[in-house]
Amino acid sequence: MSACTPTRHDDPHRKEHSHEPHSPPSPRPRGPRLTGADVSASIAVFLIALPLSLGIALATGAPLQAGLVAAAVGGVVVGRLGGAPLQVSGPAAGLTVVTAELIQRYGWRTTCAITVLAGLAQLGLGLLRVARTALAVSPAIVHGMLAGIGVTIAVAQLHIVLGGTPHSSVLLNLRDLPAQLARVQTAALSVSALTLCLLLAWPRLPGRAGRLLRVVPAPLVAVTGATTSAALLGFGLPKVDLPSWSSHALAGLPEGPTLGLIAAVLTITLVCSVQSLLGAVAVDKMVAARPALSGRVRRADLDRELLGQGAANVVSGTLGGLPVAGVAVRSTANVNAGAVSRNSTMLHGLLVVIAALLMVPILELIPLASLAALVMAVGIQMVSLHHIRTVTRHREVLVYAVTTVGVVFLGVLEGVALGIGMAVAVALHRLTRTRITHHEKEGVHHVHVRGQLTFLAVPRLSRTLHLVPQGAHAVVELDGSFMDHAAYESLQDWQSTQTAHGGTVELVGRRTGVRIGEPTGPAGLHPDGGTTAPDSSGCRCHPWTPWRNHQCAIPESGGPAQRSNAETTTARAPEDTEHTEPSGLTTKLDALGALGTPGTPGATVDASAPPSSPRAPDATTPTANQLARGISAFQRNTAPLVRSELARLAREGQQPSQLFLTCADSRLVTSMITSSGPGDLFVVRNVGNLVPPPGEESGDDSVAAAIEYAVDVLRVRSITVCGHSGCGAMQALLAADQDTAQTPLRRWLRYGGPSVARMADGSRPAARLAGRAAADTVEQLCLTNVIQQLEHLRAHDSVSRALRAGELELHGMYFHVGEAQAYLLSEVHEGEVFDHVGVADLTA
Repeated sequence: MSACTPTRHDDPHRKEHSHEPHSPPSPRPRGPRLTGADVSASIAVFLIALPLSLGIALATGAPLQAGLVAAAVGGVVVGRLGGAPLQVSGPAAGLTVVTAELIQRYGWRTTCAITVLAGLAQLGLGLLRVARTALAVSPAIVHGMLAGIGVTIAVAQLHIVLGGTPHSSVLLNLRDLPAQLARVQTAALSVSALTLCLLLAWPRLPGRAGRLLRVVPAPLVAVTGATTSAALLGFGLPKVDLPSWSSHALAGLPEGPTLGLIAAVLTITLVCSVQSLLGAVAVDKMVAARPALSGRVRRADLDRELLGQGAANVVSGTLGGLPVAGVAVRSTANVNAGAVSRNSTMLHGLLVVIAALLMVPILELIPLASLAALVMAVGIQMVSLHHIRTVTRHREVLVYAVTTVGVVFLGVLEGVALGIGMAVAVALHRLTRTRITHHEKEGVHHVHVRGQLTFLAVPRLSRTLHLVPQGAHAVVELDGSFMDHAAYESLQDWQSTQTAHGGTVELVGRRTGVRIGEPTGPAGLHPDGGTTAPDSSGCRCHPWTPWRNHQCAIPESGGPAQRSNAETTTARAPEDTEHTEPSGLTTKLDALGALGTPGTPGATVDASAPPSSPRAPDATTPTANQLARGISAFQRNTAPLVRSELARLAREGQQPSQLFLTCADSRLVTSMITSSGPGDLFVVRNVGNLVPPPGEESGDDSVAAAIEYAVDVLRVRSITVCGHSGCGAMQALLAADQDTAQTPLRRWLRYGGPSVARMADGSRPAARLAGRAAADTVEQLCLTNVIQQLEHLRAHDSVSRALRAGELELHGMYFHVGEAQAYLLSEVHEGEVFDHVGVADLTA
């Protein structure tokens, strides 16, 4: 629930505000101020960017100053113009292979011109607003491309680590690696080994001292430690050589074959754009995982980010810098360091400029072997085991492998093209691969179709369907989401023949979007490629999948077979025990008895009962039919999944660990918001999640009895009182009129009176949510009511005894329905603040 903001109404009599003749105009709103968090984050990113920029420039064969130029331009230009405020751009390891190949083929000045042209292409793509299209590339191709680049980088830098010189080709580097191992230089290997050891060990320093030391970035520690050791030991190793800026080479006119230059521009554009856009999406996810940032940092504008990257590449190429792209390592460091605006990225770029101008003597002390080890580690990290497991789980490991091998041995553009071709081939293979099986169980013939039903699968489908004897009962399970016209006609013809010989056909769809056919009789298919119930309701809800209100259209007329066979709805995750109001339950069960079991021979509808009768409503009413459909769907789809677990609970008895006391509001699904299942929660629900104080129940002992049973018999270890936004009981309390007749609802709501009095007590701090006050009076009362009901809970004898013995914990919870956000009452702030529950808190 968002706080209300005053709205300005147009008033024809309102005078326009004007300044005094000599008063200065009101200042324009400024951008975000430079905060301490941004300053500290920029320093952390700068300390990481400085050695990495030099190392990437070394790996490409470009002038070392080119890495510093790209880092500065990426920080200042993209930081100011880009659409992802916390993403840090600069020379990226993913561009190392491409840039090195261009330098070898065309020279440095032409490579800078290619970078400028790639930037212009990015500007054009940004103006066309096609940034989202880049995200359509399969992640397996992107990860495979980065893995191939990482392998190429690691193999090339390994030669420098061993004291040699790398070749431009991976094959040549692999061929000469045995000879390089035979003539390894001890000094270079020692410095490189020390760099790698510090790089790996520094983030793993234990204890409190380790936490303090880890503030310093590991790359800076590794390079500094290796440089200091080499100087103390007197190693005569090649070091960083930064010539005067006056001799720095700028971009020149492109020279070379036109087709080759166009391919080079397209390659730089593709790699820079895809890496930057995927990085922006990843930064959004990191920001969303940090509640303190999610409300202050806007989501990335991908088209604006593409424009910012294009402008940076134009500037960087013109000034003689490397191509610029979003960098994952620096962006992650920026978010983790607590940056809150784009100022941290821009300030880091300015720090790089200062270092390039004033720290040249210090930078020239760094051994090249140390930078090579640093870049080699980055290359190895680009081959991510997490990505390999992910693509394997999604059955795209072949696409990943082909892309990686293609990038390593053929080049980036060729490898990506091979990956796209393999992805298309895999998709076509999946479309044409359909598994059709048949088996008989208890006289029923089951035909299971797994995959998409196209004309290519019709011969196998026909052969399998004819294994079912004529006149037998058959169940056809369609486990797919597509059926073309040829497959539709084949199924329809077979179904008509089967039913004409006295058999029955039941068409079952398990995937979302496949509708269920009628279980007996003909005509369960629909020409749209799915199956449809005869009521044409189009219900597409399924168990354990997302739903929308479970309100599928129910026809108001139709025969008994039609009414009894509408079987598709969503079964909610069952809860162990619910203590709730039985309102309307008897009516629904009576209707269910009239309906019978769907699909059971002889099931009839009692049409003689008058529709107005409260005890026997017409079975065609939405309420009755919806309950029957839900139970039928549970028996068919959900019960087999939970039957073994419920059987175990039936044998062992219930042993819940928590008592969950919440409101009877239909929008609160306790098992969903607590990720619990059968046997986990003992649930008490009532209007307003109220706990009557001991001795004031006045004949209503239901809540007190449930509390006593849960604590003394079930031995629960915690009790949670959960309120929620938009609570109707709290609204009724605020609107209560003392002169109104004392209905049962009014008598029950009197237990919320102490909550109203607590909220009005000015001597107590107002309950609030983390980071903000309550949005309105209703939300304030909802929060206060949770705290007050916890006090009522402590007054119960069973609860107080368990608390004194240390066997029980009490928790307060608030669930914001509109935001799907849970808050837990904090013990740190004297029980008046409800803290945000983030994703990280739920992984334990």
